[in-house]
Amino acid sequence: MDPMDETRARQWLGIALAEARAGRDEGGIPIGAALYAADGTLLGRGRNRRVQDGDPSLHAETAAFRAAGRQRSYRGTTMVTTLSPCWYCSGLVRQFGISRVVVGEARTFHGGHDWLAEHGVRVLVLDDPECTALMREFVARHPALWSEDIGDE
Repeated sequence: MDPMDETRARQWLGIALAEARAGRDEGGIPIGAALYAADGTLLGRGRNRRVQDGDPSLHAETAAFRAAGRQRSYRGTTMVTTLSPCWYCSGLVRQFGISRVVVGEARTFHGGHDWLAEHGVRVLVLDDPECTALMREFVARHPALWSEDIGDE
């Protein structure tokens, strides 16, 4: 994917948004992600399941990464996420050499995407209104759970 190919990025974001909505409907935190191969093949998708599984490490990006299974290399792959990745998920991107990150929105939470860009990861922030609305509604309804998720408590 050309790092500025916004049309494709928005199509890929649709999968992550579907995961975020599923997480919300399960009573969890509405963040979704998808990992794509260099050729555009969907490798894995997932959602934040910290609440549903009682697993503090199961963020959306981690779930998509795990669903992708073992890859020989992650060079050329793109992580698509509905929300700017936290430091934990940003570390995953750096650790495994994921080349690009597409961020649905960074208004609700400005995670590590600037740091990733400073270290050679191509980042595209879409500022998607649906992603923003989904998170703002969740934060308003569940402020304590949101604080827990971002490590603010």
